[in-house]
Amino acid sequence: MRFTSWLLVALLTLSGCALPARDSTLAYDEVARSIQERYEKALPDLPSSKQRHYAQRLYRMTGDDRYLPLNRAYGRQLVSDLREEIDALADPGHAARRAREQVAAYPEGSAKQRRRKRMLAEWGEIAYAKGLAFKLTQAKYHGLLNEADLPGHQRALDYLASVDFRAFLLDPGVMAVYAAQVANLVYYLEDLGVTDLREEVASAFRRQYPPARDARLSTAEYRNKIYGMTHFVIAASDYYQQPVEAEDFRWVLDEFAAGLERILADTKEDIYTEVGISFLLAGEEDHPAVRRLRNALLEAYDPVARMLPSEQGSTDLARGEHRNVLAIMLLNWPDRLYPGPTLAVRQDQ
Repeated sequence: MRFTSWLLVALLTLSGCALPARDSTLAYDEVARSIQERYEKALPDLPSSKQRHYAQRLYRMTGDDRYLPLNRAYGRQLVSDLREEIDALADPGHAARRAREQVAAYPEGSAKQRRRKRMLAEWGEIAYAKGLAFKLTQAKYHGLLNEADLPGHQRALDYLASVDFRAFLLDPGVMAVYAAQVANLVYYLEDLGVTDLREEVASAFRRQYPPARDARLSTAEYRNKIYGMTHFVIAASDYYQQPVEAEDFRWVLDEFAAGLERILADTKEDIYTEVGISFLLAGEEDHPAVRRLRNALLEAYDPVARMLPSEQGSTDLARGEHRNVLAIMLLNWPDRLYPGPTLAVRQDQ
């Protein structure tokens, strides 16, 4: 009788230990699906930039053709914009003029935005050149960087080759307020064949932000560091189009694992979700950090709004699109990624 009771308790205990893993896995899927349904119902009413961001990432997660119309619409607008820029670059003063306009229009709603605006104002044509590099890289991602879709595109690449990106990307003051954008830009330039500064920039980043300095970083500085680190991984994946080699980013993943408590305490959902995605891109879905980060999303999820609210509690769908599409990705990571989509052959459809 005593043995039977002991056995029953043991079985219940074992089953109890197993249930959280099974239930949390179901919860991950359920929350991801709930957020996805909420956003896809609202998607037609979101700004076009948010539609593009969402549809591009969901296509790369699923390969589902239903995301192609929004990607095609983005491709058409991208080609139109780049054709204008390619033509305008025949005017030697175009880049400097556009850079001044872009800096003048840069938002000033937060202290971070004001610091970035001041920084960009000091760097001449960089404000324009970095945006052009982004658009050309997007065109390449979608199979549009060719003479048929973008005649004369070499003019834009030649312009980028004339810009001193190295000084900008290695500047400590730039890194201090723009780390994620620095990581993005260095991979765009390599991808476009303009210049390869990846190792130099990563080394400069690591000198500026060694783990021993973390305790002295303010919350804003720490967020800038962690967000920058995630973007070294994400940009290397061509934005969720392909896995990365874990050993190439061991310095990133090891720091994330060691600093996970502060990451969860001092960063926000956008940032710590990208920390989790960095592990996934490196093929380390079984890393304990991934479960911790997924569980943090479950805690942050608002079942009434069916989304992740902002730090301030806002449930504005447009403003929250970035963190919520990232949450879908982290909670429901696929077995494979889908590059592209390639739009060149579909551009006139």
